[in-house]
Amino acid sequence: MSAKIRLYVDHPLGAGQSIPLEKDQAHYLFGVMRQRLGGTVALFNGVDGEWQAEVTEAGKRGGTLTCREQSKPLQMPPDLWLIFAPIKKARTDFIVEKAAEMGAARILPVGTEYTNSERIRQDRLQAHAVEAAEQCGGTYVPEVSDLQKLSQMLDHWPAERQLMFCDEAEVGQRLFLDVAQGNALGGGTGADRSAGELVDPLSSQPWAILIGPEGGFSDKERKRLHAMEQAHVVSLGPRILRADTAAVAAMTLWQQTLGDW
Repeated sequence: MSAKIRLYVDHPLGAGQSIPLEKDQAHYLFGVMRQRLGGTVALFNGVDGEWQAEVTEAGKRGGTLTCREQSKPLQMPPDLWLIFAPIKKARTDFIVEKAAEMGAARILPVGTEYTNSERIRQDRLQAHAVEAAEQCGGTYVPEVSDLQKLSQMLDHWPAERQLMFCDEAEVGQRLFLDVAQGNALGGGTGADRSAGELVDPLSSQPWAILIGPEGGFSDKERKRLHAMEQAHVVSLGPRILRADTAAVAAMTLWQQTLGDW
């Protein structure tokens, strides 16, 4: 029977492997969740899949878990980045949590010309990604990068990575169509290609989704993005969405069309 408690650990996992617990982990397991010797905990580290582990030592300030058997192999998400401009603290946390739950492989906060938040706590956001993976049953934890300028990111954009550019200026335009039905991701250079050319190449390539700040993209940023060969400009419907809502909506559309749903 699989354990109900899941815990991310920064330690190799394998049959018979002993896992020393940090003070906070021991407090959570033995003080909050009331685990005792012989109890079972599911462990994952983002590399070795999920393992069922037994509590073999328990104390107030530490303890030891011992791996018994693997319960899930490592399940990698699609090669998808979520790029977003940070907003208010709780809503930024929400974006990171939902991106981890929905299968982003990497989460990249960026500063744009109209970004309200110029600083983030990368370590705190990474912890939110870990918690989301623990809760949703994932075996992989996406990396949360430190904040960087959007312009600098675009200067070094990988030639093979396609970009789903969610442009609020396109509200009301039906620009996101189903690739599986032989259509294209609308807008940008991609809209100029034939449907047959888009289906297989785009579904097998790495992707990124870009969500703008509360104030939207500047004209300069929008012009640059529209000119990118890899960019596919999309609308998220007839209404302008809040940034946190837009992130979930965009990932849902991408997953439904090109992802692993």
